Formats: sequence, C-alpha cells, structure tokens
Amino acid sequence: MELDDRKVTILKAIIKTYLETGEPVGSRTISKYTDLKLSSATIRNEMSDLEEMGYIQQPHTSAGRIPSDQGYRFYVDQIMQEKEQEVTEVKELMIQRVDRVELVLKRLAQLLASNTNYAAMISGPQYHQNKLKFIQLSQMDSGQLLVVIVVEGNLIKNTVINIPETITQKDLLDLNILLNSALNGLTIQEINLDVISRLKEQAGSHSQVVDLVLNEVAAAIRADEEDLQIYTSGATNIFKYPELSDGARASELLGTLEKKEMLQELIADVNDTEAGNGIQVYIGDETPVQTMKDCSVVTANYDLGEGIRGTIGIIGPKRMDYEKVLSTLKNLMKQLDATYKNEER
Repeated sequence: MELDDRKVTILKAIIKTYLETGEPVGSRTISKYTDLKLSSATIRNEMSDLEEMGYIQQPHTSAGRIPSDQGYRFYVDQIMQEKEQEVTEVKELMIQRVDRVELVLKRLAQLLASNTNYAAMISGPQYHQNKLKFIQLSQMDSGQLLVVIVVEGNLIKNTVINIPETITQKDLLDLNILLNSALNGLTIQEINLDVISRLKEQAGSHSQVVDLVLNEVAAAIRADEEDLQIYTSGATNIFKYPELSDGARASELLGTLEKKEMLQELIADVNDTEAGNGIQVYIGDETPVQTMKDCSVVTANYDLGEGIRGTIGIIGPKRMDYEKVLSTLKNLMKQLDATYKNEER
C-alpha cells in the first residue's frame, strides 16, 4: 500500500495533535484540522490503512490512534527534509545578485512569517557610513552653481544651488580642489565641526558657498533613506492571537505594517542604538512605534559588507516563542554571513 499525499497529511495531523494533547486522536478531530475537506468516514478509512501500514496504532478498542515508532520516524525524517530544504532555499536566494534583491527579500519575509507564525518585515539594503567619492562644482547662470556629488555605491546627486556672490572660473577650480582634497573618503560622521571650520577658513570669502555645498553633501549621503524599501509578510498571522485580534487593535497593527514611515521609525531606532548590529528585543512599551505597544518585536541587522545593511524584524504577541524567534534570526544571520563571505572569496 502506498503512502500518498492524503495519508501523509492525515498522519502529520495525527502526530501534531497527539504531541499537543497527549491524547489518542479520533477522525472527527482530524477533520477539523486538515484542509482536505474529507468526511470523518473517509478519514477513518485512511487511518485504518495507516494502522495496517504500521504508522499509527490504537491503544485500546474505541479509542483514537496514536503514532507508532515507525510513524514518529517518518515524521522526524520529513521535518529534517523540510528544514534542509528551507536552508537550501535561503542559501540559493541569498547568492542572487543585487538585481534580484527585491525578490530575495520578499521571499525571505514570507519564509520568516511562515516559520514563526508571526508577522515579518525586512528592509532593503542601505549604505551606512557612506563615504564621499567626488564633488564637482560647475557654473550655471549668474548666481547659480551645479553641484554633482558621488558617494560610495555610486549614488549620484545633481542639484543646483543659489549663491549670494559672483564667482570666477579660477575661484571655482580652487573650490573644487579644496573640497575634494578635504572631503573625499570621509563619511558624514567624519565631516564634523572641525573639518567644516577648517574648510570655511581656507575658502576665505567663499565660505558661504562651502556651507551651501556641505548641506547638499549631507543630503546626498542620506538620500537613500528616503527610498528605503520595506517588505512585509504574515500580517494576518496576528489574527491567530486573541490578545491582538480584536477589531481596533488588529486594524491598527495591520495599518502599521502597511505604512512605510511607521516601520522606518522602528528601523531608525534599531540603527541608532548601541546594539544596532546585534539582535534586539522590544517588549510592549519598549517599542518606539505606538501601535505596537501590545506586541513584542525582535529585530536584527543583516550586513552584506562594505557598509551595506538592512534590518529584519519579527512582530508577534508578548507571549511569542522567544527561543524559536531568536534561534531563527541567529541562524539567518549566520547563513547570510557565510553566504556573502563565500561570494567574496
């Protein structure tokens, strides 16, 4: 007799239910938990076949069934195969190049939500600690300069600034040399007050122009924050938890998971903390997002090297399975790290 898909589904349902309750499992119980939409009579026939095949047994007459050693072995082997497939799937996804990063992150969010039974979010990779690569000032109309700024990752920003003075071509050349020699290779954090003061002093009468250009440099380095992509999955999982599923609370949470600016607030808080590179757990009022005060949020930053980082978050009830969530995130961080290290070799 063949163990077909229907029998496998019923066997898994019997084992899962028995693991949860410790009581023999009847056909009516299974009919409520499987998506096969079968009658109790049909399930009883399948259970008889499974018993004949040695996967389940009946402890005494008129009782439900419990798994046999053979049934447990099949179940464990199936789990190991599924988990191995998940690891392989994540690994394959992670070695995709940047042009497929959106697909990768969406699928990862789905895998996390499915694996934890909570809501999951992943932000697209951003350049952190961006370094300035090049500045070019060019004359436009009288009183206007074209500023071209190139930062690490080849992010280019062109902007026109109004200047309160007339500037000669020689002055423009001197300013280009001054700005590039002083700023190239620096991050926004390294362009501090001392650097700015020294630049203005060296610029002499053109210090105000330098000030205007530096404002544009800061804006360019932070520009990718405005275009941050956030991928979510499993939002409806919150309905599985009574404390989160009442109308108003569930509506607020669903709305939050759909609003990029609210999730950006959470991501900004993660990146601003000293533990920004590790796993963080926000419980209730600790979360910076008001509508998540009834939840726990576990976050971690993934790092693809060269200052490219993103944030992963799992949102669930305060009674979430912290051990499972933390283990899931740690394993994902290790997988990402190993995958991208192998790519660099």
